[in-house]
Amino acid sequence: MRRVHTEMPGRCHIQTIERSHTMENIREDQEKKLEEEKVIIEIDGSYYRVPKGICVLEAARMVGIEIPSLCYLKDINEVGTCRVCVVEVEGTRNLQASCVYPVREGLKIRTNTERVRRARKTAVMLLLSNHHRECTTCVRNLNCELQNMADNLGIRNIPFTGEMPDYGFHDSNPAIQRDYNKCIKCRRCLAICNKIQECYVYSVIGRGINTLIAPAFQKDLSDVTCIMCGQCVIACPTASLSEKECIRDVWRELSDPDKFVIVQTAPSIQVTMGEMFGMPLGTFVAGKVVAALRRIGFDRVFATDVTADLTIMEEAHELIERITVHPENLPLFSSCCPGWVKFAEHFYPEFLPNLSSCKSPHEMCGALSKTWYAKKMAIDWRKIVNVAIMPCTAKKYEAARPEMGFGGFQDVDYVLTSRELARMIREVGLDFPRLPDEEYDEPFNQYSGAGMIFGATGGLFESAVRTAHKILTGKEMLIPDLEEARGQSGLKYGTVSLGDKEIMFAIAHGTGNAKRALDRYKSGEQKFDYMEFMACPGGCVGGGGQPG
Repeated sequence: MRRVHTEMPGRCHIQTIERSHTMENIREDQEKKLEEEKVIIEIDGSYYRVPKGICVLEAARMVGIEIPSLCYLKDINEVGTCRVCVVEVEGTRNLQASCVYPVREGLKIRTNTERVRRARKTAVMLLLSNHHRECTTCVRNLNCELQNMADNLGIRNIPFTGEMPDYGFHDSNPAIQRDYNKCIKCRRCLAICNKIQECYVYSVIGRGINTLIAPAFQKDLSDVTCIMCGQCVIACPTASLSEKECIRDVWRELSDPDKFVIVQTAPSIQVTMGEMFGMPLGTFVAGKVVAALRRIGFDRVFATDVTADLTIMEEAHELIERITVHPENLPLFSSCCPGWVKFAEHFYPEFLPNLSSCKSPHEMCGALSKTWYAKKMAIDWRKIVNVAIMPCTAKKYEAARPEMGFGGFQDVDYVLTSRELARMIREVGLDFPRLPDEEYDEPFNQYSGAGMIFGATGGLFESAVRTAHKILTGKEMLIPDLEEARGQSGLKYGTVSLGDKEIMFAIAHGTGNAKRALDRYKSGEQKFDYMEFMACPGGCVGGGGQPG
């Protein structure tokens, strides 16, 4: 898609934005094509008109009939491995996996016969037969797809028991833990990692009952090309993959009267926390988050938005310097996303000098709280504990990196995902939706709208370019010029005027899209001066620590 804006005095403009061949575009193209041709099928005695060629499972869901499935992810993982979505199709002898069976004119389907129900129950009972079923102490208890499936299918006992082999538990990295005993071989983690993130961490090991979905040689994620983004954690239907919890450590620090515990919250969790307490998706709950954190016992509650503003200021100045003084150091790449930084370290080390020198906002906040703030408030910085509430499992890895600290102390001591914070809120017994709105503590309560949009894809680019424009020209940039910089297209290119210079930019979210952009740059097919990278689809709002 191309758009041309007429240049006006004192105004930046986007000349072109190119939407890449991403999953969103593929889906749009498929939907347009499917709308052109429809077929009539029969499901459970009723007739429906549905797009030709889609799978039976999608056709049923389009007309309000829910067929259960554990392995299916539309356009990502359509492999029919779990066998829970089986249906009867007239003219076929065997039950068919509805997620891989295409519809055609006159197809007759039965989704709720005795044979189908029995087969689905058997499939789930076989998964449970060698599943380590410590459900009441499992981190996914009451939020587990396998558990919910067993309940929905009315499974009250397991008539057979498997061998219960012990495949091991890996947690030697600071971000993600892997319990192979709870893996149901659905391959969703593999599909997300290979097709969307393109890190290729997981593969199929072994055969038959001994099959494992794991990194090569079943190594820990810290020993392979994992970027700790946590997209596999979101995709996993059980607790085979989960963030490495540090809730107990945080409670210990809160109970220590000699410690001064500061907590900071990322911009993106302000619109996702409510979802875990039954509030409408996207509800702005920053004030309630602050109230909850104070009641939990934190001494100060800071907004990471403040240091997001600092990141934007630093990156804007760095962009100006590279454009005007050191063009040989272009392009400039954003550095606020630790998943992207780790991706570059693994796959594109030649581009590491192009990364911005800025720390990520939560690391800036941690460093400031133990230096400037400690001095301002006359607090011994050695007694300060900084806890970050982040949408991201990669932040856990980043906080543990040895260069992110000084004097044997880390800038950020603990990172809790938004899911972990929800568990702490429930543990305290707070009625989150009914909490009053409260303000962040000074001086980390004063921030701009730029910091707030930081966590959405395109938000960092928009904020940095608008700031650079103001520095160069002394005038505000008109916001409509950058509206299309944000949005869900996985990869976008364009040009924007900064003063008397025109720069080419790229915006990518999802490391698969970052890979395409960098490969096109290396080949000379596409040039750009500034690029924003976010490892997770959608940016931080789609982070690996957000509600699944």
